[in-house]
Amino acid sequence: MSIRAKAIALGTGIAAVCTLPLVISVTADAAPDVLLSKGRPILASSVTGAGHDAAKATDGFASTWWAATTAAGSQWLLVDLGHAQDVTRVKLHWDGGYAKAYRVQVSDDAASWRDLYATTDGDGGTDDLKMLDGTGRYLRVLGLQRGTPQGYTLYEMQSYGPGPAAPVTRTAEGSLPAASLAAGLHDPDKKASALQLVSSAENSTLDWRGEFDYIEDLHDGRGYTGGIVGFTSGTSDMLALVTEYTRRSPGNKLAPYLPALRAVDGSDSHAGLDPGYPDAWRAAAADPVFQKTQEDERDRMYFDPAVALATADGLRALGQFAYYDAAVMHGMSGLRSIRAAALGKAQVPKEQSGNEIDWLNAFLDARVAEMRTEPAHSDVSRVETAQRAFLRDSNLDLNTPLTWQVYGDDFSIR
Repeated sequence: MSIRAKAIALGTGIAAVCTLPLVISVTADAAPDVLLSKGRPILASSVTGAGHDAAKATDGFASTWWAATTAAGSQWLLVDLGHAQDVTRVKLHWDGGYAKAYRVQVSDDAASWRDLYATTDGDGGTDDLKMLDGTGRYLRVLGLQRGTPQGYTLYEMQSYGPGPAAPVTRTAEGSLPAASLAAGLHDPDKKASALQLVSSAENSTLDWRGEFDYIEDLHDGRGYTGGIVGFTSGTSDMLALVTEYTRRSPGNKLAPYLPALRAVDGSDSHAGLDPGYPDAWRAAAADPVFQKTQEDERDRMYFDPAVALATADGLRALGQFAYYDAAVMHGMSGLRSIRAAALGKAQVPKEQSGNEIDWLNAFLDARVAEMRTEPAHSDVSRVETAQRAFLRDSNLDLNTPLTWQVYGDDFSIR
């Protein structure tokens, strides 16, 4: 059950012999009241749009709110308090999308987290969490289970302590300083590296923006493969992409093929797609709306949920990339299966119960084993001479320069 502020009622039956003033101790409810979080740089695992970005949860206005997507996996809000702060109280003003299970955590480096509070019985409204005892530069609210079908929504996330509060600064709306480890792949530079790494394996080039028009049948049982992360006609994601593109741009060149895409979903068939579908795809790729739709669907189906899951597991940028790359190849359900297999060999780093390097080695072992069950994925160099190479160097933050090899080709990011 959520912790709530309690009102204390005093009875009137005090004996007349009490002639001295009655002193009531309320130290349990007298936490220092310096607001530490207002206006500080903040990140979120996901947002539904610019109007509900992470910064809305610390702007001090009761009429604005952060809204997360309904993507599978955990979601979080993370605020940089500027320097190590003693946190004694956290106040959460939930909108309709509350967390039934969540944790409030602090960290010195935005990588290893310590719980200040945890519940599995949240009921929304206002949770006023008092008598907390923890110190850290970073504060995170980690939503583990939604209490409603909608995504998490918070009007305000307020943290208090003895202070003084760090000055209000923001390098960019809703972002933490670039030097912070907190962002992981949400840091634009690190995300750019991850997208290039995936493209080196999916398209044999770092220029993923040049692959909007890519389409061919790889004869891997998945029908047509196309676009920036290999959407396929046999595994539903190409259907989802074209459906969303048609919602945004009715009458586009791919819209007439939607019935055929529905019919071939789950197979390698081209029925109803040949001969015109590849040419229609290439023509649509010149449309900025289709390009933006490819990017958005990539993030919605693969990047955002994979990074959220990795973040919840306590992984930094390399681990987040490893999860994302697995999701692109195997889907989110495949990623979870690989993760489950790795759990038999190691513990995830969250709550400091596991070692990050040991966990990632176990995860990559499970990934390689899964890849070798499919002839089309028997070349495991995207793992062994790329991700494993970074891991051997203990480059858990995926810092550049990066040098790797995939399918015999050499790549680097400086």
